[in-house]
Amino acid sequence: MPWQEVSKVEERLRFVARLLDGEGMSGVCRDFGISRKTGYKIWNRYRRDGMDALCDRTRRPVRYANQLPEQVERLIVATRQDKPHWGARKIREVLVRKLAGDVRIPAQSTVHAVLDRHGLVSRARKRRRANKAAGTPLSAGLAPNDLWAADFKGEFKLGNRLYCYPLTVTDHASRYLLSCEAFDSTKERPVLDAFLALFKERGLPCAIRTDNGLPFASPNGLYNLSKLSVWWLRLGIGIERIKPGHPQQNGRHERMHLTLKKEATRPPGMNSLQQQAKFDAFVREFNDERPHEALAMKTPAEVYTASSRQYRGLPDLDVARKNKWHCAQDQMATDFGSGSAI
Repeated sequence: MPWQEVSKVEERLRFVARLLDGEGMSGVCRDFGISRKTGYKIWNRYRRDGMDALCDRTRRPVRYANQLPEQVERLIVATRQDKPHWGARKIREVLVRKLAGDVRIPAQSTVHAVLDRHGLVSRARKRRRANKAAGTPLSAGLAPNDLWAADFKGEFKLGNRLYCYPLTVTDHASRYLLSCEAFDSTKERPVLDAFLALFKERGLPCAIRTDNGLPFASPNGLYNLSKLSVWWLRLGIGIERIKPGHPQQNGRHERMHLTLKKEATRPPGMNSLQQQAKFDAFVREFNDERPHEALAMKTPAEVYTASSRQYRGLPDLDVARKNKWHCAQDQMATDFGSGSAI
């Protein structure tokens, strides 16, 4: 025999029918497996509303405690349409003045939600950075000191759990590793001192190629120039910047970083002094002992020669306006373009 489906409405009809036949409430409730409270609820509904009371009713509340009155919502929308540049705070103040004492004034967030629901909230557009980096023209750097490359190799932890930030400088043509300094940050002052010592020892290059990060560039400076790069310009050194996200434009330097990472940072030194000793040993081996395939198996030291442009300090500004500073400005105009930003 197949199962018979019994609906709640049919069960309530049978329940009411037995009560109408004169049976007692307690016995009928016991047979249907319900409490006497539920039984009386069904019976009272039937006597008040008839057969319609036995049907299922919606459980949705008659009203929501926090539901915004329709006329208030219409007033919010109408005010925004009349004053399209007014926000939720000003519109709420209008409600306070017009409806004070009549209805409960909605919160500012509720006013904003109403505006958003009706598509009246303007989405803020992201501002494009005026000084967004874009890179500069890049030179070939065919002879020693035509072009140097500088960068901070990715930071790593020392044995004492402090971070080390290696500053590296190489000569583009000879692959000579000019400097590898273990710093505890990328702050500008130590980098200025490191380049000052390097210029005094090796002379000045024609140009230096870097990425667009600090301290080589500044996102808030004119043409993204930092104090370090302005100093280079005043010394008559051209500036080259690779495009953001294009490390291959400084590929020779990045390839040296891979060798540096394998041979001088695994394992790292216990502290910055020990790590610097490891860097110094790597520099000696890289320059004087390690043959380089791109140099016909010569070492970088066999190819590199110091620059003929000696460092003599910053030129006087009055003189610089007539010679080197003019050259630097011409360099900026050529590399960065009129109205463009790096």
